Amino acid sequence: MNVLKLFLRIGVVIFGWIDEPFMRLRALRTVCSFAPDFAFGFSRSSRLRFVASLSAALVLISSRALRAAVPDAAGIEYFERNIRPVLVESCYGCHSSQAEKGVRGELNLETREGLRKGGEHGAAVIPGDVERSLLIRAVRYTDNDLRMPPKKKKLPDDVIAHFEAWVKMGAPDPRDVAPPGKTPRAAAETHWAFQPITRPQPPKVRHTAQARTPVDAFLLEKLEAKGLDLSPEADRRTLIRRLSFDLTGLPPTAAEIREFQEDRSATAYATVVERFLNSPRYGERWGRYWLDIARYADTKGYVFEEERRYPYSYTYRDYVIRAFNEDLPYDQFITQQLAADLLPLGDDKRPLAALGFLTLGRRFLNNPHDIIDDRIDVMTRGLMGMTVVCARCHDHKFDPISTRDYYSLYGVFASAHEPAEEPMLGDASLPKEYPAFLAERKKRTDEKTQYRADRDAEATTRVRSQLGSYLLAVHDARQLPEGEGREKLVRERKLEPAVARKFFERYDGWSNQPPAFLGPWFAFARISGSNFAERVAGVAASLSDSNGPGVVSRFAKTNAPASFKQVAEIYNAWSSSAAKALTGSASTNGAVAADIRWAGDFLVSAASPFQLNADELHRLFDTPAQQKLRALQRKIDELDATHEGAPPRAMALIENASPHDPHVFRRGNPGNTGEAVPRQFLEVVSGKNRKPFQKGSGRLEMAEAVAGRNNPLTARVWVNRVWTYHFGAALVRTPSDFGVRSDPPTHPALLDYLAARFMDEGWSTKKLHQWILMSSAYRQSSDQRPAADKVDPGNQLYARQNRKRLDFEAMRDTLLASSGQIDLTVGGHPVDITAEPFTTRRTIYGFVERQNLPGLFRTFDFASPDSTSPQRFSTTVPQQALFLMNSPFAVQQARALIELPEIRSAARDEEKVRRVFQRLYQRDPEPQELRMARDFLRDAKVSTAIETEPPVWRYGYGEVDAEKGRVKAFHELTHFNSYAWQGGKDLPDPKVGWVLLNADGGHPGANPSFAAIRRWVAPRDGTLSVKGELSHASDQGDGVRCRVVSSRSGVLGEWIAAHSSTNTVVEKTQVKAGDTIDFVTDCRSNEGFDSFVWAPRVKYAGGESGGEAARVRWQAKEDFRGPPPVAPKSLGPWEKLAQAILLSNEVFFVD
Repeated sequence: MNVLKLFLRIGVVIFGWIDEPFMRLRALRTVCSFAPDFAFGFSRSSRLRFVASLSAALVLISSRALRAAVPDAAGIEYFERNIRPVLVESCYGCHSSQAEKGVRGELNLETREGLRKGGEHGAAVIPGDVERSLLIRAVRYTDNDLRMPPKKKKLPDDVIAHFEAWVKMGAPDPRDVAPPGKTPRAAAETHWAFQPITRPQPPKVRHTAQARTPVDAFLLEKLEAKGLDLSPEADRRTLIRRLSFDLTGLPPTAAEIREFQEDRSATAYATVVERFLNSPRYGERWGRYWLDIARYADTKGYVFEEERRYPYSYTYRDYVIRAFNEDLPYDQFITQQLAADLLPLGDDKRPLAALGFLTLGRRFLNNPHDIIDDRIDVMTRGLMGMTVVCARCHDHKFDPISTRDYYSLYGVFASAHEPAEEPMLGDASLPKEYPAFLAERKKRTDEKTQYRADRDAEATTRVRSQLGSYLLAVHDARQLPEGEGREKLVRERKLEPAVARKFFERYDGWSNQPPAFLGPWFAFARISGSNFAERVAGVAASLSDSNGPGVVSRFAKTNAPASFKQVAEIYNAWSSSAAKALTGSASTNGAVAADIRWAGDFLVSAASPFQLNADELHRLFDTPAQQKLRALQRKIDELDATHEGAPPRAMALIENASPHDPHVFRRGNPGNTGEAVPRQFLEVVSGKNRKPFQKGSGRLEMAEAVAGRNNPLTARVWVNRVWTYHFGAALVRTPSDFGVRSDPPTHPALLDYLAARFMDEGWSTKKLHQWILMSSAYRQSSDQRPAADKVDPGNQLYARQNRKRLDFEAMRDTLLASSGQIDLTVGGHPVDITAEPFTTRRTIYGFVERQNLPGLFRTFDFASPDSTSPQRFSTTVPQQALFLMNSPFAVQQARALIELPEIRSAARDEEKVRRVFQRLYQRDPEPQELRMARDFLRDAKVSTAIETEPPVWRYGYGEVDAEKGRVKAFHELTHFNSYAWQGGKDLPDPKVGWVLLNADGGHPGANPSFAAIRRWVAPRDGTLSVKGELSHASDQGDGVRCRVVSSRSGVLGEWIAAHSSTNTVVEKTQVKAGDTIDFVTDCRSNEGFDSFVWAPRVKYAGGESGGEAARVRWQAKEDFRGPPPVAPKSLGPWEKLAQAILLSNEVFFVD
């Protein structure tokens, strides 16, 4: 238990580091969830006591975490972007002052006060507590008596996730926060960020020796006013480490440090700066910063059955790296990313890849309005620090951005589309595998083309064979009250709406002047009432073959139709024979040939009501055919995304044939359009006398406005970002919000000086680096200064440099560089950096999965690729240290380090230790460190593997034997994607289809043989009870069937949920150790829309065998886990020493 006590102390210390309350809660959950794994060498009872002690100790520390979050800029942005539009669209109709029948349930969601107060059921939101917030329960549809929105209009899962995240962060809500005393427009007139950029003169200061550059003069002016100055310059080892990590993301080598330390020339420092700026590694380091802004990912997010990967995302990443290395002027850099397709590029088409800035965002299930909203956001917030998307539903509450502004930009983006085939970026250097790629792609494309052609022919024949059914539908619909039931009738008769619409539109014309072959139809239609049988013979006798071949024989007096419905059936048979012959699926004997001549033009001409476009035909395919087509397309997309011979292409945009003329969407609802607006730029930037764009959609003019010299935002925003990465703190502490609620700059004159000079001297980012890096301020020591800290505890005056922790990419790359394993190949397809055998490529080339970002990325604060990220947040959680201690990747680097020739060749242990220190710390060990290393090596033993207990929960699929009442086949699901178990890496899996299980529930396969099974294995004898709630939220499909099946007692209970929820309770059942309780969910008879929520709880009755401390409760949701970590091969003493040194702060912090 000594180790457990130590871990408890570590947990408490970690909590002491974390000031933000919700980060404390996150750390609490992390520590508690990991503790049992950390302590896997101890007994179960010891582990339980440990977790209980740790929870009790840490809950006291985190007790203040449930207070409501202050609505800061980030919280306001989240609310305005993800929460308010949903409230307006889905809730205000019943729960606001705008509700026609008054506020329902006493719940007014229009204000923050109303949201907190709640209605007749209590508070709708409890900040920080998702499970106790009634609003979350309502939108989840887990309570039959509390569902919002009502009438089976459940919000999409991603929207519900936004609400959950919002509540977790404290439910920031600015609606009751007092706005500025002025209107947004009036406030903008004096707001600092909207004023023209000037170039102030550097001030005169007393500490002239420290004022190497204008940057120093501006900083010293404020420092001297407080009786302070800059700190002394850091030592040379610290300086070159700082420069190397800031500019390349890699540690300097011992040789580079030694060379710099020995170079006493006046230009030594400038030479190092220049060398790092010209390194290919520079573009990789700063390109990754830009990819955060561009919300870069290699996948589209959730897209159902569509291929989730972007095939050529990497070409945008490589473009960004090249642009930074070549110091592409920033204004051109921006312009290319917004409108490269509209620029005169000449023979070099590589800049087309820049358009990935717009096209590589989340796809929102291909909702075009959300995609455009995302593109507006990445441009305005990413490049100009303006939260323009807050004006999607209403005028911006704080900034002078109107809905007219928003939809003006919407019109620009709506005037472009992605081409069916992405443009190649040149064929000068096609990969050698290109011929093999072309051959395989042709094979896969031909397979899809042929399959599609066959299905098109089948669908065409099927719809053409229903001539009589469409005629009858129109006839019957005309008997209904005008405007009622038409769509329902078409739907019930399973007719294609696009075809039916044409019949409805043309029927009256045919009735007045019927084509010859429709003459009989309208003749019989006139007697279709109750006396049809009495009059049909007379009508039939009046017909002649002038109405078409065989009319007399088909409607002969002796064979007259018995009903008007039979007339429709005769027309169906007539058109069916002709349709099959037209597609070659039937022989054309004499009678059929006559039918073709009679009805052929009507069935196949350009004016035929049966003419359907590709999308309309696709809707006629049955589910298996649609799934097969998607699978064939995925095979093509997968080849494009992964084959080494695929030529690089640009994820580009091209202009529509005609620009889109936008209208305001009232409340953001595209179905409720308002006034028309011109395509033009923001008034706050372009002024009241702005002109609508004149050239096509205006996208190039928009790009030029963003990157223009007169735009007061763009240069300031970029200068602020660059400053942040060099100092670990921003001049403007709200880097993605320069609006009227932003923090003012700590040094406004300095910000303007750098922004003006940046534009005046060619928008060169490398020059901007030099102006900052050559300053005394950048070079100063990061050591604490008590006198300065007393005056300026937050170091906002920059009296010292800030100590910075390496971000995820620099941390991983440093491990690889230190071990000598790093692969410095530039560019190319993304690689999986989380799977063994571990790639040694730089982290920027790692595959970024947007929908299921790996836990490793999240643990180290990787930027979310869901939206533009202005800066990385640095959190401290136990998993970070535990990864470095336990991960096979970290262990692998420790082994590789010791195997380096320069380390192995050391003759004596002291020399070997010294070389390890030089490799990792770029310095020699201190005498005390050397002594500690010798003691460690003397006492170290080879570690041995520790046995782990088998898991209680298992995840698989199978079926229930109806006769025996037992699960007759259970197959383990083999793939875990960080949040769910499934059959393979892609859904649907070729073998098991849609089967998956996650913490909340899952999805069954296509028939009862592929039921999803969550299995619980009894650890001991006893009496159990089982409880849970089964929920099927979709308003489509026939629901799911769930059963609890005991290997000992058979089926213990069975429930069905269809668009509803039900409790699942087994009061009592006996088990022996090793028995299984299976929670089985199948699709019933309909395989669609079968996602379910079912996370049962298992409990032993009190007093059963197992001892006082034995576990008695299991919860499927809380216990849900992926595969257990694979224990690495035992480490030897030297490898342990190397890993211990790798774990130190000196490696991962930069002074």
